[in-house]
Amino acid sequence: MTTTLRLGTSTYSYWHFTPEKVPIEAIIDAAAALGLMGVEILHQQMESEDNAYLQGLKRHAFHAGMALYNLSIHQDFVWADADERQKHIDHTLHCIDLAHELGVPSIRVNAGGWRKQGSFDELIAAKGWVEPWEGYTDDDGFKWCTDALAACIPHAERRGVMLLLENHWGLTTTAAGMVRIIETVDSPWLRAILDMGNFIFEEDMYAAMEAIAPHVWLAHAKTYPGGGSWYSLDLDYARIFRTLLDAGFKGYTSIEMEGQEPAETAMPKSVAVLRAACATAVKEEG
Repeated sequence: MTTTLRLGTSTYSYWHFTPEKVPIEAIIDAAAALGLMGVEILHQQMESEDNAYLQGLKRHAFHAGMALYNLSIHQDFVWADADERQKHIDHTLHCIDLAHELGVPSIRVNAGGWRKQGSFDELIAAKGWVEPWEGYTDDDGFKWCTDALAACIPHAERRGVMLLLENHWGLTTTAAGMVRIIETVDSPWLRAILDMGNFIFEEDMYAAMEAIAPHVWLAHAKTYPGGGSWYSLDLDYARIFRTLLDAGFKGYTSIEMEGQEPAETAMPKSVAVLRAACATAVKEEG
């Protein structure tokens, strides 16, 4: 059987949290025109949570021949206050329902981290906010996170929605943190997203990717046309795809174009680079 890699895009590639949102319907059409296989929806980019809007997105994607394969949401389970943690659990349960109504089989979840209430630049300077608050330990943070995720698992299973934990700073700044959470929760309904651009504080980012590859069901391929907003990486995409394939990866890869070049020109470039890398990785298998 010929190995294939499924290339899609996150709606984030077309909207970097500017005041005016880019409609998801327009991104579905743009992705289809580029020959991509599907779209990952950024929750914050949705115009509404009304059922009519959700079903309209589903209808639009079906007509365009595009899969909607992930809903990317935000939460943070690292709170000393149990009531605050419960708010993020409730938000996650709600988003599981949204994904179910959209016909989306997975949601991106974050572990959270030791927030210092700073900017993203300060997060980078702090190497992902990995140091615990005074009076607490890493064990506290990991227990809060794993207990919260475990509380979400039964509803995820009922709704048929996978929880995909991303290496998105905080407790998941390192591959060891990712693996610790996934193996502690120990559920077939929790797997991983590999963000290719987020292991920047690991001594060897490729070794970190290899460590989590057996758990990865979705990948995020960061690209930086025009230079990244915070940093740029010269990633060996073919090597990363080969690592994933060797680990049995069969899922989608979402382009996350994070460069300053307009998406209209940056996305075709990103697609070309990643398709070439996919072809190289698959060829190496032969």
